[in-house]
Amino acid sequence: MSETSTKVCKPPIHAVHRLYEYRKSLSTKPYGARGKKLIRCNLCRLGELFCTCQYRQYLNTNVSFMLIMYNDEVLKPTNSGRLIADLIPDTHAFLWTRTDTDSAMLALLDHPKYQPFLVFPQQYVESDQVIVEQITAADLSIEQGQTKTPLLVMLDGSWREAIKMYRKSPYLQKMPVLSFAPDTLATYALRKGSHDFQLGTAEVAALALTAAQEPQNGLALATWFDLFVESSLLGRNRRLKETIIPISEFIDAFNQALKASHNGVE
Repeated sequence: MSETSTKVCKPPIHAVHRLYEYRKSLSTKPYGARGKKLIRCNLCRLGELFCTCQYRQYLNTNVSFMLIMYNDEVLKPTNSGRLIADLIPDTHAFLWTRTDTDSAMLALLDHPKYQPFLVFPQQYVESDQVIVEQITAADLSIEQGQTKTPLLVMLDGSWREAIKMYRKSPYLQKMPVLSFAPDTLATYALRKGSHDFQLGTAEVAALALTAAQEPQNGLALATWFDLFVESSLLGRNRRLKETIIPISEFIDAFNQALKASHNGVE
């Protein structure tokens, strides 16, 4: 898959789709999100008229992700964690529980193939964990010239929920932490026009990809997030006509970033 094409087969059902179906099976009543009367796509969870699934393609990447999702976060149509799984082939997703931690999740964190990094703000780290701002080859090298795959661990929920997950999960306090410098966040917030630094999960993941030496994939995820946000707003009819940018511009921006990804990672 060397470049984008007008005839694209969307990637298969991914980990967040499967986790969504599992979590939904545990519910005794439908999740009461805003816009619950909107007819949504079962995969992207956007309004059917603004479904983005036809544009979804995997990136060419050497990075893996693990999403640890807070209770009903996976049920929220606004959840951006699924956008990571849309683009990153090796993405794993688990529900967080305070007890009975998923053994499969722990096994992945201990797998010799991976080097986990918790993507988390340094100011909330309570242990003596190693803090890094970039992931380099030296962070991944092992004996005899072998290298591990970076496994970026994302705590998917509100910031309050993410802090709770961290504090109540000793296994999260044993791995290196990827944390971003204030100037990095400020630059990103300025570009996005944000008024605070409480970025969404996909936005943080885009920064993490750049820190893992894959800036073109960081841009691709950022543009995929932009398309998701615009499609969501259109589906809720919350855009003033004078502020609407043609949706094709968001699609084109993602396709250009996707092409750069396919050409940029060896």
